[in-house]
Amino acid sequence: MTTTAATPTLAPTEYQQPSRVKLVLRYMRRNPGLVIGFLILIGLVLFTVIGLLTIDTKDAYPLSAKPKQPPSTQYPFGTDFFGRNLLAAMVVGMWQTALIGVLAGAIGTFIGVVLGFVSAYFGGRIDSIIKGLCAVLIPIPVFLIQVVIAGSLDKRSVTIFTMAFIVVMLAWMGPTLVIRSQVLSMKERQFVSVAKLSGMGDSEIIFAEILPNLLPFIAASFVGAVFSAVFASFYLAVVGLGPLREPLLGNIIWAAQSQGAFFNGCCRWRSAAVPASNRPRRATSCLSARAMSCGGLRSMQLAIRPC
Repeated sequence: MTTTAATPTLAPTEYQQPSRVKLVLRYMRRNPGLVIGFLILIGLVLFTVIGLLTIDTKDAYPLSAKPKQPPSTQYPFGTDFFGRNLLAAMVVGMWQTALIGVLAGAIGTFIGVVLGFVSAYFGGRIDSIIKGLCAVLIPIPVFLIQVVIAGSLDKRSVTIFTMAFIVVMLAWMGPTLVIRSQVLSMKERQFVSVAKLSGMGDSEIIFAEILPNLLPFIAASFVGAVFSAVFASFYLAVVGLGPLREPLLGNIIWAAQSQGAFFNGCCRWRSAAVPASNRPRRATSCLSARAMSCGGLRSMQLAIRPC
């Protein structure tokens, strides 16, 4: 009688799916740039929110404080030539600049989504008109047109909503082309053909079948449009074409440039904030500019003088 040895059976190993927290941490570890950008964004949001809750927003406007004050406990960032608390101006200007970007980005993305769907899904002459219009406008420098439009307006009537309107006038071409290309690819998929055979109308196919699959592309277009709108409003304000009374970030830089903040001694604010009895007795130097004319030609001479 032969006996057969029983072969041991191995228990099946169970694979445990990592939790979502671990997956997110692994993804962030592989993308340090994303982590740095996210931390910067959180810092700006906290700076704005905490600032709006702790400071008086009226101090961000002219004649609210004594002009040209150095940093102190009352004014941590000092005041500018127009009598604005610079800390309050930065807090208010941060959310105003972000508001312009969000408004212009949202409106531009909405227009781009509508035109992209209409152009790609229905095609024909409408597609040719929209595609040709985008092809003509995209090579034109956007900043140049924005400067011409903003420069033709009355400075007293310019508001942050006017700035958003100026920016959004040329912020829809990029989202239009992105959405159009995706809809052209999506409408040839099999599930769209099945939806047409089942008797679904065009509006049902667009909103129930194609649009949900394009939400990631729409979100990416919205982020890019907001980023471009923020920088466009910033550039316009820096050259003095923004709402001059509002404390936008670009207006703060424009005011500092127009009043010569560096050459007028604002570089000495740190030493001015220290009492004279506590200052170290050593020679410090700051940069001053002196324009000299010689033979009808003006030259800029930099001289070092003791403070």
